Amino acid sequence: MIHTFFRLITIVPLLCICLSLSQARAGNPNALTEAEGKAGFALIFNGRDLVGWQQNGNWVVEDDSIFRARDGGDLIYPARKIPDNFELRFQWKVAEGSNSGVYYRPGQYEYQILDNQAHRDGENPRSSAASLYFCMAPSHDMTKPVGQWNTARIIAKGTVIQHWLNGVKVIGFDYSEPKWAWNVELLRKRGAYLAARGAFLKLQDHRDPIWYRGIKLRELGAIDTLDGSRVIPANIPEAILRAEQKKLEAAIKYREEQEKAK
Repeated sequence: MIHTFFRLITIVPLLCICLSLSQARAGNPNALTEAEGKAGFALIFNGRDLVGWQQNGNWVVEDDSIFRARDGGDLIYPARKIPDNFELRFQWKVAEGSNSGVYYRPGQYEYQILDNQAHRDGENPRSSAASLYFCMAPSHDMTKPVGQWNTARIIAKGTVIQHWLNGVKVIGFDYSEPKWAWNVELLRKRGAYLAARGAFLKLQDHRDPIWYRGIKLRELGAIDTLDGSRVIPANIPEAILRAEQKKLEAAIKYREEQEKAK
């Protein structure tokens, strides 16, 4: 009986500790859930420091999240290249008028981060939050109010790209399909190719306050299937299309000037 008693007083605290750890893990965005662990996700940000990241001292850890505190350039994760086929999960929030982006393939593969209401890029769905910037508009605005956390997913497999925002697939298209040729060409003119692969994850410094957390990455295998539901990009008004064309012309001119200066 004595041995049983001492075994109980030893086991009970351990059970309490394990329960507390389990509860903390469940509520911690910078920890893998049991399902994420089984799916093969790896943590890219541990919630404590920026070990493994490359920067110029302008990004800091604040309240268990990555915060762009001052000018200095983008935050890059060179420890691991983004696989060709992958799923990236992360959370983000903005201050009023803030702009940023998550780059996941070479060139201009950008998941746009934006305050749609206060920033002028929000006027054009193709440059609004969760867009594949300057290529594909999300189906609709799923952003939460400024200061609240948004949950995002980027899924890419073969020639299929999906952007998710707050549990909704807002972009889903196969860029090899002829019906998207104009969108693909638009991005190419801006200086990117959708066939490019092998980038390091990059969080854009657009000189605005921005926060990120819960960054998790996994490689997709042959057996991983994608949500095949149809997504229709938001309609873009004619006046916005004209403004977009001027913006594109300016970007092309700037790139040409940069090439001449080399």
